[in-house]
Amino acid sequence: MLPSPGCYRTGLGGGRAGTMSAEPASGPTQDQVDILEYNFNRVNKRPDPTTLCLIAAEAGLSEEETEKWFKQRLAQWRRSEGLPSECRSVTD
Repeated sequence: MLPSPGCYRTGLGGGRAGTMSAEPASGPTQDQVDILEYNFNRVNKRPDPTTLCLIAAEAGLSEEETEKWFKQRLAQWRRSEGLPSECRSVTD
């Protein structure tokens, strides 16, 4: 698995690597969700930027889409565990 060229650039790019513009913007396909879920459940719920880049390349999504998916999925997981959807300071 090789990282996409966007992994080496910061603040540039966007869009899906290797996809056509005719694809609907309704979210990731089931295959992409399977890759994301596998990485969320078995690898890391909070991937570092390098790992996020590799997951994005594997799933064929942009880093931004992958990061957004992980943030939303983490909030969903935290709610299911009875935790607040976002981490807060212990003094809050």
